[in-house]
Amino acid sequence: MAEILALVEARLVSALGEPEARADVTFLGTDRIQVLRFLDGDIVRYATLGMSGAPMADPTSPLADPVKGPRAELVLSVRGGLADTDQVLRPLAVLAASPQVEGVIVAPGASLDVGEPLWPRAPFTSVLVAESGGLVEDLELDEPMDPVRFLPLLPMTPNEAAWKRVRGAQELQERWLTHGTDLRDPLRTSVPLD
Repeated sequence: MAEILALVEARLVSALGEPEARADVTFLGTDRIQVLRFLDGDIVRYATLGMSGAPMADPTSPLADPVKGPRAELVLSVRGGLADTDQVLRPLAVLAASPQVEGVIVAPGASLDVGEPLWPRAPFTSVLVAESGGLVEDLELDEPMDPVRFLPLLPMTPNEAAWKRVRGAQELQERWLTHGTDLRDPLRTSVPLD
């Protein structure tokens, strides 16, 4: 696991630069999750480190495969200086620990909800998991291990999350695109959904 996480951190550093800060979060019965903070101009990026140490297992499977299965880390990008977004560290770690704690497989198109604002006064309690391969390229591992995917998280308002449950992730993303929604704005309001 340590070797994989070293490779994952190296991939994050090569794509985003040296982390400006890092925080360790542990939950009873889970491996440690780190959240790294990167600055890119006025954009702050938060990336998890630790989620990919073990593959995510199908919760219906009686035995978890210790080698094969999807692996991922989460990346959240927001505009800095508009809100106290550094308070997102614990919610991000909760999301990153969800495969170990709840047996979920985090994949593009999924909604993840922390049940509270992502940071103080945030209009978001959940995120949409987007496709990997953009900001940070997937990290290939030796066979038979699956590659590590760096999945962007797109904050959703409660109305957007409800609309996504009915209409699907693709339609919500198209709605954001049509309306020119700044998904990095930590204080944005819901996109028009009528």
